[in-house]
Amino acid sequence: MNDLLRMELSELIRRKVKDPRVGSVSVTEVSTTPDFSQAHVKIALLDETKAAAALEGLGRAAGFLRGELTRRLKVKRVPELLFEVDRTAQEASRMDELWNQLEREERS
Repeated sequence: MNDLLRMELSELIRRKVKDPRVGSVSVTEVSTTPDFSQAHVKIALLDETKAAAALEGLGRAAGFLRGELTRRLKVKRVPELLFEVDRTAQEASRMDELWNQLEREERS
């Protein structure tokens, strides 16, 4: 169900959400709570400086997105959508940078 929500949300955000704050957002992961009451939706942005605005825009669109998901998936209830920025790429880049720095220091 998480992958289905991720795919549907990606398409809905790209095609139906008209809020300019959302811009080019990619849904990278969705994980629902065991009772299916909440879905934590991780997003990636091209411009990290616009993360707060994008999260605000998505928060405003959450009700609309839930309604669309209910219709598309033909389910009784769609979980509350909680958006957060996926910082995996930045963290991986930072770790890579630290490893490179360590290697340079060891060679010195």
